[in-house]
Amino acid sequence: MSATPIYLDYNATTPLDERVLEAMLPFFKTHFANAGSAHLFGLSVREAVESAGEQLAGLIGASPDNILHTSGATESVNLALKGIHSAERNHIVTIATEHKAVLDTCVYLEQQGYRITVISAGKDGSVNEEDLLHAVTDETLCVCTMLANNETGVIHPIPRFSDIAHARGALMLCDATQAVGKIPVNVHELGVDLMPLSAHKFYGPKGSGALFISPGIRRKFSAQMHGGGHQKGLRSGTLNVPGIIGIGKAAEIAGTDMAGDSRRIGALRDQLEQELLSIQDTSRNGHPEQRLYNTTNICFPGVNADQLILALQHISVSSGSACTAATTYPSHVLKSMGLSDQDALSSIRFSLGRFTTGPEIEQTIGRLKLLISRFRG
Repeated sequence: MSATPIYLDYNATTPLDERVLEAMLPFFKTHFANAGSAHLFGLSVREAVESAGEQLAGLIGASPDNILHTSGATESVNLALKGIHSAERNHIVTIATEHKAVLDTCVYLEQQGYRITVISAGKDGSVNEEDLLHAVTDETLCVCTMLANNETGVIHPIPRFSDIAHARGALMLCDATQAVGKIPVNVHELGVDLMPLSAHKFYGPKGSGALFISPGIRRKFSAQMHGGGHQKGLRSGTLNVPGIIGIGKAAEIAGTDMAGDSRRIGALRDQLEQELLSIQDTSRNGHPEQRLYNTTNICFPGVNADQLILALQHISVSSGSACTAATTYPSHVLKSMGLSDQDALSSIRFSLGRFTTGPEIEQTIGRLKLLISRFRG
């Protein structure tokens, strides 16, 4: 008889909350009309879509008019970076620990004539504000920094970064994919102009995401998808109604459950981390305090992370971003923080979530201690 799966990879994706599924199901079958249709059936579906937009907007402190529905954060990042342009500004500043969706898009833009500055992170994953101050110039179009890192959980001081960008007349793009639904996020308090996010990071459906676009730049934003003029001409295409209903419901649930999730999940993360750091020669990657309560990234020197992950069998953890997990290269995030290839390849990310239990954490601790002793011995 196989063991019950233990899932500790919530930063890669989350299971769909049953309450979200229940809200979505009618829009697959009985309420299937096109939200762009002018008949009463279509108008009723459009009303549901607008209600879901209000739910999502409420979670991030925005107006529904400033939310663009997308297929997920990767599309949102691409739309944001490719949709802003200026004849006078062709410089983008970003951080070496950003998600590949940002870094690879910047590589593409560099090939189109943009100048890209990539700032290194410190040993704890944080960014030196002086480095950012020196990097941003009067030619900078955009500063692009994530709110919370997907591999280490490190949280960046986005309001201060926004002030630095705006002081030079640049825009602030903040990838909040790992933060929305876990911690309070308010676009006005952050001071951001553009903010991508994904539903499947907070118990919503895959294939549903959004891009917040501030009112000040919406009229300057260039669409990347044409045909039909949907979403005020900014992203044409028939709306993914069940996905939008799902992200709205997931946002509503996150708003009510966030405080309780934070306390319970944070206590379990601390228990796991404390026990793992008690293993000889282990160390934590990332800032000890300025990070998400559900995430810990631990280095086990002398142990190959991929081999350890396979040996864990029914316990699901990660050696880096899910988008690059098929490669055998060391994490670019950990490398940018100064880790050697060997230590980066010996590091594992544990990300807990809403359905993680105490017995699962205890079982994981016991299994890891046994395996690490065996691998090192």
